[in-house]
Amino acid sequence: MTTSDGWSGRLCLGWQHAPAVPEPGPRPAPPPAAPAIAVSAGWRAAQYREAGRLARPHRTACACSAAAGAAAATAGLAGLLPAGLAGLAGLSAAGLLAAAAASLRVLHRDRRALRDRLAAEEVRVGQFRAAAQREQRARRADHARQQFSWRQRRAAFARQPQWYPVWLPAGLHRLDVAGGTLAGWSALLTSVAAPLLAAGGEVTVLDLTEGPVAADLLAVARARGIEPLVWVLPADLPRLDLGAGLPPAELAEVLATAIDASAGPAPGPAGDPAADAALLGRVLDVLGAGATIAQLTAGLRVLAQVGDPRADMRAGLLTGGQLDGLARLFGRAAADRVVVDRAWTAEARLRPLEPLGQELAGLPSSPLRLAWLDRAAGAAATPMLAGYLTVALTQALRRAPAAEPAQAIVVLGAERLGPPVLDRLADACESAGVALVVAYRSLPGHVRDRLGRGNAAVAFMRLGNAQDARAAAEQIGTEHRFMLSQLTQTIGDSVTVTTGDSYTSTVSAADSVAGSASVTDTAGRSRGSRGGFAPFAGPGPASRDRSASRAVAGSLSVTEQISTSTAWGMSTSRALGASTSLAAGAQRSREFLVEQHELQQLPPSAVLLTYAGPAGRQVVLADANPAIGGLPIAAPVSLAGSPRAGTPPPWPPPGPGVRSGGRGRPRPDPDTREAT
Repeated sequence: MTTSDGWSGRLCLGWQHAPAVPEPGPRPAPPPAAPAIAVSAGWRAAQYREAGRLARPHRTACACSAAAGAAAATAGLAGLLPAGLAGLAGLSAAGLLAAAAASLRVLHRDRRALRDRLAAEEVRVGQFRAAAQREQRARRADHARQQFSWRQRRAAFARQPQWYPVWLPAGLHRLDVAGGTLAGWSALLTSVAAPLLAAGGEVTVLDLTEGPVAADLLAVARARGIEPLVWVLPADLPRLDLGAGLPPAELAEVLATAIDASAGPAPGPAGDPAADAALLGRVLDVLGAGATIAQLTAGLRVLAQVGDPRADMRAGLLTGGQLDGLARLFGRAAADRVVVDRAWTAEARLRPLEPLGQELAGLPSSPLRLAWLDRAAGAAATPMLAGYLTVALTQALRRAPAAEPAQAIVVLGAERLGPPVLDRLADACESAGVALVVAYRSLPGHVRDRLGRGNAAVAFMRLGNAQDARAAAEQIGTEHRFMLSQLTQTIGDSVTVTTGDSYTSTVSAADSVAGSASVTDTAGRSRGSRGGFAPFAGPGPASRDRSASRAVAGSLSVTEQISTSTAWGMSTSRALGASTSLAAGAQRSREFLVEQHELQQLPPSAVLLTYAGPAGRQVVLADANPAIGGLPIAAPVSLAGSPRAGTPPPWPPPGPGVRSGGRGRPRPDPDTREAT
């Protein structure tokens, strides 16, 4: 099964803690402080003390000679001695003074030797001090380099992904899950289906546990914009399109096989699926094409001689012609007890399926399809619904072409199904190139015989039953040793939404009127005269002039100003703060060997995966918690079947010979494999 993006059908089963860069260890310790190097005060005092002890005789001799010479000289000069003795005393004084001078020279020489010896010691100690300082500077420089290298290793360790996806090995198309809780199955289902849906694949889930195992997967799908198709049975049987449109012969075979599968895996009296298929096929032929399950059960009631056929005719399930055809179907054999018993049994088994496919108009398509058995189905209807879902899905796989795009089918609670149903489903998935995940909560005999059969891997989760845990430990192998690590994740989200509305309206108007008017009137009159006032005027009539003028000026100005402004708005601010703290990400939790009691106390999301690889039997401990993929220390999931380029491949896990010691430093251990 290969898609256009290179995905080869390998399923992501969880996460494995396998850091490529080892933990940097503790911070390098600073070098010790250099000791103070100086001339010892005790040695100096001892030198002075020894020099004084050696100079004591010379000082005594010098003092005595000087005193005796001074006394002799004084006596001779004072005339206290006779002349002969005075000369002798003078000579003696001169000798004694010479001896004193000699002692003084010795004392001076000793003091100078002491000073030279002290100076030489100061030079020697100074050389040692300089060498120690050079060595201390070298140690500090080396510590600075170690500190820089440690910070680089710590940063690389912090940046690297420490959790890597665990993939179903290439070439394997089936995974058998043994044991587990509903919470663990929910985590495993989400880890398997979410990457496949993100790559454009399709996932079909048959949840036969009557529990909300797929609730987390539905939430993840809706968060990514995928609207799943969910059938909660038996309430949604009218909307179930599984098995719709099958020809009568194939429908009869599917129903007969489902009737046989509804008996469960427990040993007991079983019917003949071939005989049931022949019986149902003949009834469907009489009813005609397009017959519903309700019409089929009505026809079976006629053969079983149960109830009043006229009631089914009034309900529109049968017509008169169909009733006559059913009466003639087996002739005198209709009274045979075998036919009556098989018809009665088939009608009782098929009665829960009567509403099947009655409301299929406008059913949308979705890459995620989930058929979910509800607890309201009842103890009698649940086995029939589980058997029909599995058998009809197997028939759909046989009729469908090769899987494109990538598809996966997950069956939860498959211990309710019989061995033939499981085998046919596995064969159909392998032929169609569809990955199959089959999960069993318990390990009855027929399940133990099929765990890992063929080209499949087996994943063991928490097994509460002691017998199941013992069988799982024997199949895994009790020589394997694993290390559990504790991963604590705390995520706090705070969402703050602030919404404000504002409306502002401003209207302003300004009017101004200015006017001016002016009127000017001018009038004048003039008269001419004769006589004395005009000596030069000649004789003639008198003149009379009159003039008038009027000027009118006016102005009017009107100014009108109107301004209108309106502001309306809405402001919305959303602040999302997320804080993530990762504590104890790589600390050792506990080491255990694979044995019965350890398998009974595994964490709910822990998965022990075992499969046959090129290097022999491989066993890996993984964590199916899908929340690990959201951690910053988790490698991104690459749907090419291996981690994204640039990250070390965690698959297959490292073979024996390396075991994690304290602080992440590897140490040899030939009998140990580690997974986290």
